Amino acid sequence: MHRPHLRLALATATAATVTGGLLTFTTLPAAAAHASKVAQADFNGDGFGDIATSAANATVSGHAEAGAVVAHYGSATGITTARHTTLSQDAAGVPGTAEAGDLFGASLAYADFNGDGYDDLAVGTPDEKVGSDTDGGTVAVLWGSKNGLTGKGITIDDPAATAHDYWGNTLAAGDFDGDGKDDLVVGNSSSTLYLFKGGFTTSGAYGSLTTAKAPIGSSTFHGPLHLTAGDVNGDGRCDLLVNGYGGDFDTNYLIVGTTKGLSVSQGEGTAAGIASGIGDINGDGYGDFVIGSSWDDKFPDGEPVPDSADGGKIKIVYGSTAGPSGFTDITQNSAGMPGTTEKGDAFGWDVDLGDVNGDGYQDVVVSAPGEDIGGVSNTGIVTVLYGSATGVRPITGAQSFAQSTAQVPGSDEKNDLFGADVKLDDVNGDGKADLIVGSTENSGNGAVTYLPSDGTRITTTGSRALSPSASGLSTSGSPQYGAVFAD
Repeated sequence: MHRPHLRLALATATAATVTGGLLTFTTLPAAAAHASKVAQADFNGDGFGDIATSAANATVSGHAEAGAVVAHYGSATGITTARHTTLSQDAAGVPGTAEAGDLFGASLAYADFNGDGYDDLAVGTPDEKVGSDTDGGTVAVLWGSKNGLTGKGITIDDPAATAHDYWGNTLAAGDFDGDGKDDLVVGNSSSTLYLFKGGFTTSGAYGSLTTAKAPIGSSTFHGPLHLTAGDVNGDGRCDLLVNGYGGDFDTNYLIVGTTKGLSVSQGEGTAAGIASGIGDINGDGYGDFVIGSSWDDKFPDGEPVPDSADGGKIKIVYGSTAGPSGFTDITQNSAGMPGTTEKGDAFGWDVDLGDVNGDGYQDVVVSAPGEDIGGVSNTGIVTVLYGSATGVRPITGAQSFAQSTAQVPGSDEKNDLFGADVKLDDVNGDGKADLIVGSTENSGNGAVTYLPSDGTRITTTGSRALSPSASGLSTSGSPQYGAVFAD
């Protein structure tokens, strides 16, 4: 059976049937969520944060669903289509060749892998045919430079190709051993995670290779649904939060970063969910993680879909020197929240963290792409919650945005899925996180919407929507531009 590619998730809902506001998927490649980092990507080293997104279903040279990635470069006015780089496997220097169904860009992760001062982009192509292995999958690292993301790159070979499929189905980047070099974790269809330690070179070398496999989960699909990197216990090393580990949607697992890499023995099971982000919400120096629990594990084949029972929720788990400590649940019915919980809203489908107002507390954005507005099904909405010394509770000043919000580009349309993926990153250089929202606008073509911070809150003034055609992508088929952002 075809393993679902989690980061493409709701973007396939334009091919879904809609019954009473509940999405019922005919195919399900993915849900979103992030290996959240405090620092934003900077592929060209100019000090402005950049955004990398994919169009994994894009047609390239006539090959349907071959896939492409786009880097949008930040500036004093944020991200636009004027400054971008679009790359596919047919671009000069990019490893591989564009072929139908490859899904180049189904997963993304950024870091300065070669230590040259420019962030690089790891790209998963999980459906790539490798030799006689139909869904073997590949992972490429594309180098950053003073001119931005380049077509030059290397392939991270699968060290156990016969043991699993869908190499690169999930990715996470961070310094897991605390040596100052960025590492890369690669997932696949098995429950074994591969940690490539830093020391990457342009010739394809890396520091060393270790593996990690948490002792939980068993089902048809054994690979992780999503990987999130961040420092939970405050020791200066990234830890790894694994969503849906072993294919068990009811269990996540936190694997601890140590001087030797990832340690399963020091890890622990934690709250269920399919989407997550890590950041210090209450300013105590420890990474807190936000887990989105918008799914229904009773769906045929156990595939995650918007929760039909309660519309979804998020769980905030607070970090401490001993790891996870204390939690709080939030739904759209929680006091101070905009909106109301409804079946199929998919609240918590994606989450991310960033400091919108510069007060030192990480803020949280939560998407509900299945939200119905004014009788329009699955048009979508996103909500911003503000951190404080007490976390996000009590909830004060929360904001919500849909395409019907004044000055937000576009309008509420069926299956727009506004919030298919979300990011909080500073892309205009003012030191405050801006809001970036992906959607499946125009029957799966997709769009990326930019909503800047005004220094205090997210504002619609200066907002804009970026289109796939203006970003150098073919709109043949359903490219799903904006369905996956790099973390």
